[in-house]
Amino acid sequence: MEGKILIVGFGPGNLEQITIQAREAIQESQIIIGYNTYVDLIRHLLTKQEIVRTGMTEEVSRAQKAVDLAIEGKVVAVISSGDAGVYGMAGLIYEVLVERGWHNGENPRVEVIPGISAIHSCAALLGAPIMHDACTISLSDHLTPWVVIEKRIEAAASADFVIALYNPKSGRRTQQIEETQKILLKYRDPQTPVGLVKSAYRDRQQVVRTTLADMLNHDIGMLTTVIIGNSSTFYHDDLMITPRGYQHKYALDSVDQRLSPGERLRPENEPWSLKMQENTTL
Repeated sequence: MEGKILIVGFGPGNLEQITIQAREAIQESQIIIGYNTYVDLIRHLLTKQEIVRTGMTEEVSRAQKAVDLAIEGKVVAVISSGDAGVYGMAGLIYEVLVERGWHNGENPRVEVIPGISAIHSCAALLGAPIMHDACTISLSDHLTPWVVIEKRIEAAASADFVIALYNPKSGRRTQQIEETQKILLKYRDPQTPVGLVKSAYRDRQQVVRTTLADMLNHDIGMLTTVIIGNSSTFYHDDLMITPRGYQHKYALDSVDQRLSPGERLRPENEPWSLKMQENTTL
């Protein structure tokens, strides 16, 4: 029999945030493979599936087990919180398969089921902080050299990205978030809005709205996602908002607009655009 690996991202973990496709994949599977906490989060969706659960740092063994079982003809669901393709199991499953000489379309078949990643679930709780260009950076240096992470932080900070920090701090990794703050303060105002969201949409959810200068005075751990605003991000009451740029072209407080719809895309009304910059250098 041909086997199948379903790599399932189930979002934050509560029922309302799990997609229909993810639920159907879990129901279709014969075997569920996942980290202990993840299995507990989706246990209410399980019926008669066999469960293979492991602790932290056992990702490779989970991926190898999934491949072995699928080659035997089983339908296996490998589960990840958030999106399985964002610091999840999707890439690792493919890497293990590639090491064994597998090619797409061969046995076992593989399907990645997308889920809501932490940057999106946490942003929704904060307001609209990722309305403009944003990036994710994991501060875990267990697999990635710190010198590489440091360069990525520097680049994102200097380019004025909104930044979502994953894996910001653990019991053993405490200095990385401090070093990150130092780099960011070279480029950002100390009062830049920062949102700290722990366990988004779970029972122990915590949302803290703070600033870049003050962020380290709050509890930050492995279950926290840190969203750092760019130079235009602001607070309105308890909402963290990053403007998209409409204020440059539209009157947001009036029905009457300075420019007609046909004029809004003309180069002369977008002096910041690439075309206009090229014209000014000629």
